[in-house]
Amino acid sequence: MNRNLLGICAVAVTALTAVACSSGDAQDSERVALAGPPADTLVVYKSPTCGCCSNWVDHVEENGFAVVTHDISDRELAALKPQLGVKPGHASCHTATVRGYTIEGHVPADLIARLISERPRGVKGLAVPGMPIGSPGMEGIIKQEYDVLSFDEHGNEKVYATR
Repeated sequence: MNRNLLGICAVAVTALTAVACSSGDAQDSERVALAGPPADTLVVYKSPTCGCCSNWVDHVEENGFAVVTHDISDRELAALKPQLGVKPGHASCHTATVRGYTIEGHVPADLIARLISERPRGVKGLAVPGMPIGSPGMEGIIKQEYDVLSFDEHGNEKVYATR
């Protein structure tokens, strides 16, 4: 793992430790720091200037997920995607992780919840390639139909859902 990503992870753990320490239970804060984010926390990597990424974060929070965001440079984001199994053809404007899965782009929150619940064999993550109008965070007057793809560790894909 490169130094930038290690730094990002350290910041996330530090932030979680600070939250746990404020509860007054030092033993619990040690467990939180060692365990990392709670299981249903989406860790989102995005550009600091992308409005649709922030809108997508609002969408997943409104649907019950806790979110930790990391604003990183486009260069860092491009380097992170392949490390998390995202092929260039699956790429979008932000990348997230939750429970060991990679979530790429404007994936609807209910499908993330379904993925976590079903735990389909061999699936590494979900992706909505590009930025389809009408997907969460990309709402507008018109809505285009789009596929949410599941992908495995080799980058093989299947349509998980169509919206």
